[in-house]
Amino acid sequence: MAPPDDQPESTGEAIVAEAEIKPISTVVFIIAMQTEALPLVNRFQLSEDAESVFPKGVPWVRYHGCYKDLQINIIWPGKDPVLGVDSVGTVSAALVTYASIQALHPDLIINAGTAGGFKAKGAAIGDVFLVSEVAFHDRRIPIPVFDLYGVGMREAFSAPNLVKEVDLKVGRLSTGDSLVTTPHDELAITANDATLKDMEGAAVAYVADLLKVPAIFVKAVTDIVDGEKPTAEEFLQNLAAVTAALDEKISNIIEFINRKSLSEL
Repeated sequence: MAPPDDQPESTGEAIVAEAEIKPISTVVFIIAMQTEALPLVNRFQLSEDAESVFPKGVPWVRYHGCYKDLQINIIWPGKDPVLGVDSVGTVSAALVTYASIQALHPDLIINAGTAGGFKAKGAAIGDVFLVSEVAFHDRRIPIPVFDLYGVGMREAFSAPNLVKEVDLKVGRLSTGDSLVTTPHDELAITANDATLKDMEGAAVAYVADLLKVPAIFVKAVTDIVDGEKPTAEEFLQNLAAVTAALDEKISNIIEFINRKSLSEL
């Protein structure tokens, strides 16, 4: 006899409910730059894979280890094989997120890194935010419904207790593949009501949502997009100090997450 029509949905709901009450065990961090990743690797004494869980030939790097009751994995997309720079941007972020979910089956994804902030929305250098919603600002498709697909607005997993305990600011994140913005980008960022701008978040959110894995986004402000200094100059000037602030907050987040379920976040 064929199963009732509602069985797959009921089974799916039961799986989700169970996942939300069991303690978080496996955490995957998606971090775009080695400079952002290494302080956490050192803090939690993680080891680089001797044999990669990823396809042969890709530059993606996994650092992993145990901390208290958590299996911690930090995934860095690695260096571009030709140019030798960090593989930043949405394409690498989406690929490593998909591959990490398939290989590691995480309970929670954390996309951590630096971002530009808007002083008009209350952001300042060194602030660390937990993202509430994330969207794209450079996928312009001026056709009905396709325009909404291009923006791709998604909610991050809600973690109100984490915000309070770790003392994080909250704001929306807008993602694009360029460090600097065009007038078109600026209009889209305003429409997204974004406090922050990065180059990976919305891509990670898309894949996590597609594969039904909870994801949160922790972003530290290195540069003020609507400020007076050139973005690249201010980003490089503040990267080291802001990465240290991010490292401290991530450490606090890990301490808070340990032995908690998703529903307790």
